[in-house]
Amino acid sequence: MIPYIGNGPLIFWLYPIFGVRGATWFLGVSEWSFGALLFLGFWNKKLGILAALGSCATFVCTATIIPFIPDGWAASAGGFPAMTEHVAFLMKDIVLLSVSVYLLRQDVAKVLLATGQNHDADACVLSR
Repeated sequence: MIPYIGNGPLIFWLYPIFGVRGATWFLGVSEWSFGALLFLGFWNKKLGILAALGSCATFVCTATIIPFIPDGWAASAGGFPAMTEHVAFLMKDIVLLSVSVYLLRQDVAKVLLATGQNHDADACVLSR
């Protein structure tokens, strides 16, 4: 985790504040918490909104590491877009960010529909 967190422009501050072990625990606990809230969001859409916002923030922070990771692009293959395993590991965060944005949109639309604040919400709500 050291090359990832240490080179992340949005999460580099975790090491000076929490140390190596504390930063790893902080990220792990926050990601597991947002995962549990996403699961609970299936029944409670307001928890789903909170979880989707948290996971969006988490995946934005981790996806911004990609351009800054040392030796992230395989020089032997000509550099960008040939990635090394470090960048490949982080590419999943791009997909997970997209899923989080989708879930956020769906949960917000369902909450608005349930409260009657948006009459067009049923047009954009797709079944989960």
